[in-house]
Amino acid sequence: MFDPVHLRSFLAVADTLSFTRAAERLGLAQPTVSQHVQKLEAEAGRALVVRDTREVRLTDNGDAMAGFARTILAEHDAAGRYFAGSAMKGRLRFGAADDLAGTSLPKILREFRQLYPEINLELTVGQSDQLHRRLESGQLDLIFVKWVAGTAEGEVARHDTFAWVGLEQTVLPPSAPVPLVAYPAPSLSRRLAIDALERHGRQWKVTCSTRQIAGVLAAVRAGLGVAVMPSTLVPEDLAVITRRFDLPPVGDVDFTLLRNPLANAEVIDALIRAIVGRGLKW
Repeated sequence: MFDPVHLRSFLAVADTLSFTRAAERLGLAQPTVSQHVQKLEAEAGRALVVRDTREVRLTDNGDAMAGFARTILAEHDAAGRYFAGSAMKGRLRFGAADDLAGTSLPKILREFRQLYPEINLELTVGQSDQLHRRLESGQLDLIFVKWVAGTAEGEVARHDTFAWVGLEQTVLPPSAPVPLVAYPAPSLSRRLAIDALERHGRQWKVTCSTRQIAGVLAAVRAGLGVAVMPSTLVPEDLAVITRRFDLPPVGDVDFTLLRNPLANAEVIDALIRAIVGRGLKW
């Protein structure tokens, strides 16, 4: 009933909330993407997208269509691979920073396994620096990690800014050392946090060292100290306190996909497309 070409253009708009970015993602002209969405609306008999000079947003029917479109396209692609006799096979050793467990990444991986049942997906969760060392040593094929912003290496799925995070009732006397909840060294967020404090002449002390994001959040929630984390990953029950206590800016971070050049490129490309094309939700 619905043209897959029109569905793909609509999903690109739904994921980016921009006709311009959707066109860039698909390699099409913007008017073409607009025409595809208009034709899909005609096929559905419903308005799916509202666009004005300030924003693009989905209607309630658009939200429903997005869910149906993902299912339809997944089945369409699976059928195409099956009858083409080109179902991908192989092993993919994938590493992900544990911060990403609270995003839509688990759902994307579940859909990927359903879409490519012949690929043996092995998942390793850990700190970004640890995963990068394992990638370099050939123990992993693809990693999704927090990386220094602006680094040319890898494919950036999301750009973010580090923020100081604590309880809403946190109190930090200016003369007292900043109580820091952090991952063990080497850790990107730990290193950048300490460097920022020392550049601004602020004393600090590590009050909790933990290897998992669950430990970081538990310590901050217990009032043991403050932590540095990407601003889009801050839970609703914690507060960004950077400006409140004149804490120094820590810098930007990219959520980046890095690959092992010696691994199966076709399989890696398939997972990268699933993560970047699906639109990771924070």
